[in-house]
Amino acid sequence: VKIQRVVANEHKRAFEVQLEDRTLSFPYFKATPRPTRMDRVHQVKVRMDLAHRGFTYVLASGRHGAVHLDRVFDDNEPPRHTRDVLVYKLTLEARTRVAATELSKREIIRRLKTSPAQLSRILDTSNYRKSVDQVLALLQVLDCEIDVVVRDKDR
Repeated sequence: VKIQRVVANEHKRAFEVQLEDRTLSFPYFKATPRPTRMDRVHQVKVRMDLAHRGFTYVLASGRHGAVHLDRVFDDNEPPRHTRDVLVYKLTLEARTRVAATELSKREIIRRLKTSPAQLSRILDTSNYRKSVDQVLALLQVLDCEIDVVVRDKDR
C-alpha cells in the first residue's frame, strides 16, 4: 500500500491521506509537532525515500514533522479489530491453561455444557466467529480470574 498524496485539511484539523483504494484521516493532535491555528501546516509531501509509506510536513514556524503510514493505519483501525485482538489473546491464554490443567477435556466439556467440537472451536486461534463470552466461560471453568485493563495507546 502506497500513499498517493496527502492534503492538510484545516477545516477538519487533519491530514487526509489518499491511498490507492481509499482516503484515511490522521488528526493534527496526534502529530508531533502538532499543527495549531497559530502554527498552520505550510507544506506537506509524500516521502519517496520511504517507498511512499510516510509523509513529512512543515509548519509556518519552520518546525518539521513526519508521519509513517503505520500510524495512520493504527488510528483508522476498525473497532472490530480491537475485539479480534482481545479474542485472540484470551484464546492463547485458554489454550495454555487447558494444557496445564488437571481437568480432563471431557470434564471441561461437561462444565461448559457444550460439545467436543465446540470446545475445539473455542480453542482455535484462527476462529474469530466465537464470542468473547465463550472464551471467558472456558477460563472461568479453568478457575481463572480475569481482570481487564484499559489504557491509552502508546503514541
